[in-house]
Order: sequence, then structure tokens, then C-alpha cells
Amino acid sequence: MDAPTPLSPLTGSRHRENVGPLWLGRFMADLPILVLGATGSTGRRVAAQLSAAGHAVRRASRRGEVRFDWSDRDTWAGALAGVDRVYLMAPHELPVEPEFVHEAVTRGVRRFVLLSTRGVVEMRDERLLAAERLVRSSGVGWTVLRPDWFDQNFDEGFFRPSVLAGELVLPLGEKKQAFVDADDIAAVAAAALTEDGHEGRVYEVTGPEALSFPQALDVLARVTGRQVEFRGTPDDYRAVMPADLAEEQIRAWAALGDGEPTDTVARVAGREPKSFHDYAAQAWEGGAWHD
Repeated sequence: MDAPTPLSPLTGSRHRENVGPLWLGRFMADLPILVLGATGSTGRRVAAQLSAAGHAVRRASRRGEVRFDWSDRDTWAGALAGVDRVYLMAPHELPVEPEFVHEAVTRGVRRFVLLSTRGVVEMRDERLLAAERLVRSSGVGWTVLRPDWFDQNFDEGFFRPSVLAGELVLPLGEKKQAFVDADDIAAVAAAALTEDGHEGRVYEVTGPEALSFPQALDVLARVTGRQVEFRGTPDDYRAVMPADLAEEQIRAWAALGDGEPTDTVARVAGREPKSFHDYAAQAWEGGAWHD
């Protein structure tokens, strides 16, 4: 089935294909870019970088400038009205709704940049694989971002309590991850949203080096003076997690190999990615882990 021809946000008609290309380019540049999850780790950074570059941004989240809730369809129309590009993500464990993608295209969205994750195929993460299939089959431009583990997991995300408690438990042993800074993910997303040449591409977004979790925690210790013990066996993980969840995650993570660095940030965003050491030093200077 052919994808529906999008409605013009100005006229409600289906005649964008008759608009001259130069006028269309200026018209699209003036439309706001919808950023979902605009209060989250990547969303707020995407919005900030777009705004700093002079782009109009619509910040949407459950508690943002524009209210958006995946479970409340009445919030979708206001978020989508008059936008042509979307930074698309769903909160942890929630799917990207097919009806939202269809409505977005119907209302005139011409480009999606989807936040997925590295290792999505190996881990058989059906939630994110389904989201990738949705944007690929949407009939409009798309780019998929597959970042490695976020640096900010350690100071903003779910590793922070473990760092403060002095013990991190994950069944990953000595496997290496190419930890990536959320600012660098946002820079790649901003480029994909505003520049040509990124449509139909899947970008693995990483930092400049691969580190095991023990190595990353050693970096944190050198920067902050905080010693964090790493317990990395499956049995360690079983001891602290509910049994069904532990087994599911152990199986998923067992499929991961070492995460080698890529050149995506330098190639797409035009800058070198931030090292984990520089991330840790800047976070520490900004007050992270001081309490």
C-alpha cells in the first residue's frame, strides 16, 4: 500500500509536489522541528543545539513546553501541527505507536530521526526493531541512530545510584563498550534533522574508545576519588534482580560483543567525540556525584 500523501500544514491540501523546490526549501527551513522527549538526556540536548543553530524547535514531553504523552492521543495533534521533521524516541519500555507515525506523515512530516540503540539486532530488541521498521516504511525520509551506552547513564541515568553507593552490578564482565556522550548523539541527530545526505542511513554513534565497565569505573575513580566496585557475572546479577527480568537481560546482553568505536560523530557532526575521561571531568566539575 502506498504511503498517504501528506497534508500541507498551511492549507490542508495534498499538493506539496507542485511547489517549486527553492520555495519549498525555504518553507521547510522555517517550520519548527518537533523534539519528543525534550526533557530527557538526548532530547533536551537536541533541542538546545537546534535552537543555538537558529532553528525553530517545538519541545514536547509530558512536562515540557508542549504536552505530549504516548498514552494520550489527544496530545498528538498539538505537537504535530505545522512541523515537518521529528526527533522520534519513546521512553524506556514504551513502543513507538504506529498510529503516531501515520498521523505525523498525514499531517506533513517529511523526515524522522529515530533514537534506537546499538546492538538492537543482536539483542533482538523487538520494541526498537519495530520502531525502526515503522520509520523505514513510513514513505518519507528517515535516519536511525544507534548509539552505544550513554556516558550520562553514570550521572543522570540508572547507574547514578550505583556510583553513589559504590557498587555497580551488570552481567557484562570485561566486554568493552564505546561509551558515547549525549551531546555527541544530539549533534548527530541535529545534523540528520537539518542537513541533506542523511536520509535512509543507520548511524552507529559511539565515543572515541572502547572501555570495559571496570575500566570506565577506574576513570571515574581517578577523576572523582570515588571507588566503585564492579560485579559483572550473571550470578552477581541474579542476586540483585527479579528472576524473570534477570534472565531476560542476561540472555540479551550475552549476545553483545565488544563495541568498537565508529567515526560517525566526526563524519556527521564534524567534530571529534568526547572521551569518557573528559565527560567524567566535566560532570565532576559540574557537581555530579558530590552528594
